[in-house]
Amino acid sequence: MSAVKHVSAWDANHARESAGAVLVDVRTPVEFHAAHADGAVNIPLSALNEDRLAATNNDLGRPVYLLCRTGTRAKMGCERLAESSRVNAAVVEGGTEAWEQAGLPMVRGRKAISLERQVRIAAGSIALIGSIMAAFVHPWFWVVPAFIGGGLSFSGITDTCAMGMLLARMPWNQGGPESCPS
Repeated sequence: MSAVKHVSAWDANHARESAGAVLVDVRTPVEFHAAHADGAVNIPLSALNEDRLAATNNDLGRPVYLLCRTGTRAKMGCERLAESSRVNAAVVEGGTEAWEQAGLPMVRGRKAISLERQVRIAAGSIALIGSIMAAFVHPWFWVVPAFIGGGLSFSGITDTCAMGMLLARMPWNQGGPESCPS
């Protein structure tokens, strides 16, 4: 597998404006609708493949720049697309955060809770409930926070997150801004 290419937000924006490069945001639809780089199309990481990209990008020979919030999911998407010899993909270094910090145009919608924050809320809640259950119901509930701690450690070491991938498929992360709870 070849190394993942990275470009700055400025370079990606210039390529989009001048050479017709395609900017693909791989976050969930709800995250995308909350705020995204102007001109980006949304193909969630779970649905990203050459066929889905071809539906958006009629000429697969054009450069494709992937971004997410910070770049982690975009890197995973770029690695997935590297299997195709027809897709010239690169990661926008720093994702939409870098895009916004560079002062490049953004489209804003209704604010949503980011996937990373959802993971922290879920993991913390499960660990807290497991600890309370261990203290007041049965000591064997200590397994719950230990499992969450192990999962978080594995996630940090491998730079993957099973809980994040699961949460990305939840209904509240699938619809547009009209389906977000108030």
